[in-house]
Amino acid sequence: MNKWLKKSLVALFSIVTLGMVSPPAVLLAEENSQDLSKTIIPEQSDSHKSQIIEPNIQYFKQMAKEQTHQKFGDRIGPVIESEFDTMILPKIEEVMERELTLEESSNLVISEKPGSGRSEKIFHIYDRNSGKDVIRFHVRVDHPPGDGYWFNFHYHLSRDSFEQHHELGSIYWDRNTPPAWMTH
Repeated sequence: MNKWLKKSLVALFSIVTLGMVSPPAVLLAEENSQDLSKTIIPEQSDSHKSQIIEPNIQYFKQMAKEQTHQKFGDRIGPVIESEFDTMILPKIEEVMERELTLEESSNLVISEKPGSGRSEKIFHIYDRNSGKDVIRFHVRVDHPPGDGYWFNFHYHLSRDSFEQHHELGSIYWDRNTPPAWMTH
């Protein structure tokens, strides 16, 4: 689809829904991806050929950390970053290693922009060609009765139609309502 047509459809979609619903991933796929999911490494032979390793899990891991810290913003980040990096991030990395198999991942990319405000989206990994999500990593704010606020980290998989919450863990915030995501 032409770039100007995609941009026009994204703008029209945003206007019609008053920005309350994000445009379909297929419309954002080209503009909302970083095509660095492959790494070329030299082989250890005398032929000096290069071998393509797909996907570059290390790249996805680095982007996961960056996107999450971006989502936290300046107000939430300093409070929970350390606990996130030691408790939740290793679990996200394990999920990536397990779920991003070689046979299905040659066209996978990671979304660039986390959801702001009250949106749960941290990042999605999706197929560049179809625009369909494969894994969705989210965080929601929970407020159990008589307790403070918690950040619940979880993910959804395409193979169960994104219906199940696969828990990664929770981090306690405070008794006071946390600020919106990406607040600076």
